[in-house]
Amino acid sequence: MMRVEDIKTLFFLGIGGIGMSSLARYFRSRGYRVCGYDRTPSPLTRELEAEGIEIVYGDDRLEIGDWSKMLSPKDTFVVRTPAVPEQNAIYTWLRQEGFDIRKRAEVLGMVTRQQKALCVAGTHGKTTTSTMLAHLLQPVNAFLGGISMNYGTNVLIDSESPYVVVEADEYDRSFHHLTPYISVVTAVDADHLDIYGTAEAYREAFAHYTSLITGALVMKHGIALEPRLQEGVKVYTYGVQNTDRSADRTQTSKPDFYADHIRVADGQIRFDYHTPTATIRDMQLGVPVWVNIENAVAAMSVAWLVGTQRADRPADSIQTELAEQLRERLASFRGVQRRFNIHVNTPRVAYIDDYAHHPEEIATAIDSIRKLFPERRLIGVFQPHLYTRTRDFAEGFRRVLATLDECLLLPIYPAREEPIAGVTSEMLGGRVVEKSELIDQLRQRIAASQEPVVVLTVGAGDIDRLIPAITEALQ
Repeated sequence: MMRVEDIKTLFFLGIGGIGMSSLARYFRSRGYRVCGYDRTPSPLTRELEAEGIEIVYGDDRLEIGDWSKMLSPKDTFVVRTPAVPEQNAIYTWLRQEGFDIRKRAEVLGMVTRQQKALCVAGTHGKTTTSTMLAHLLQPVNAFLGGISMNYGTNVLIDSESPYVVVEADEYDRSFHHLTPYISVVTAVDADHLDIYGTAEAYREAFAHYTSLITGALVMKHGIALEPRLQEGVKVYTYGVQNTDRSADRTQTSKPDFYADHIRVADGQIRFDYHTPTATIRDMQLGVPVWVNIENAVAAMSVAWLVGTQRADRPADSIQTELAEQLRERLASFRGVQRRFNIHVNTPRVAYIDDYAHHPEEIATAIDSIRKLFPERRLIGVFQPHLYTRTRDFAEGFRRVLATLDECLLLPIYPAREEPIAGVTSEMLGGRVVEKSELIDQLRQRIAASQEPVVVLTVGAGDIDRLIPAITEALQ
């Protein structure tokens, strides 16, 4: 790998991705010249350009033009994402010219070895939990998988903090490059079977990941994971108790950290939070969505472990101060863009958007809406993400989408993949519409409904580009 002292420029291949852009912003803040490539402009790439980061678009190497003369293998370090295909012309040119090219995960791994990394891994909940954790610990360094609504960015930088919060992505075994100090594991429901092949191999990747932890593991109570911990690494469990949603109530033992006495009233969710040594009563969720109770318990548990490591004052005094900090910060948490954001909420129609792209995530979003709006008709719009995921989880998608009152499907968003014969959105049930038809279809269904309506859009592709137009139409 190129020596750090030789690096003057970093070129990000796929700079518009949420994870890549956070690293680009991080190195820009440290004084490096940062530039990159992406397939098409987006709101995020426009923000990067406004911050002084140069970006070229298009798949043709000639798009670089004279700019390529300013990139030298001697002092330019290239960071790439697996989302950019091997045959991409710019990627091919960079390889031919002998540039030092590394995966984003490798570079992020370097950062986690320079600071104490607080990582959040798991099939579901990574982005919200890691963003919540960063808010609880602020000021802190953080690389987030979404845009924080509190800070308007996906990267937080603090030169004084010894900690860095990292979303640990299991795709392509990326999280195996990390060195976690403390890590959460939220779930190990099979995903990315195009990479792992089987559910067993997927869980094995998480077991290996736990072997990289140096301080403590905080894992969801009851998940199908057998940790493979180094000697001296502590393990804690977390969960939600005494509710009709909790699988934990069938367990004979309670988690080390847990929420109970959950109350939902007047659009708010409150609960009591228990640690191994203290109870904090009447916590309020800043984003009152049911699944965020579990996310909050995970985030607060890591914050509690970090906070109680201090030895500058008596333990009772530290715990009292920490409890008040957690209470205030949790109530002021405003969430993450594209994580159950309510864009419209009138007596006639509500509009909610969520990033959910796995059957279990969609089921959680639907369940939360049924609790928030129990008397309303629910119309869901789903954009499947990847041909392989659509094929591998078709039965799960059909089962979950059937619980909607109405379901509209957009064509599959391919991302990095080529089409697979016979794999289409039609496999999932519901009516398939083009993006250009969607708003008219929604208007017709809302007008025909005899009861108030909730519209839910879900998916990890480019469905988010439709949010402003849908919001305007439904307002």
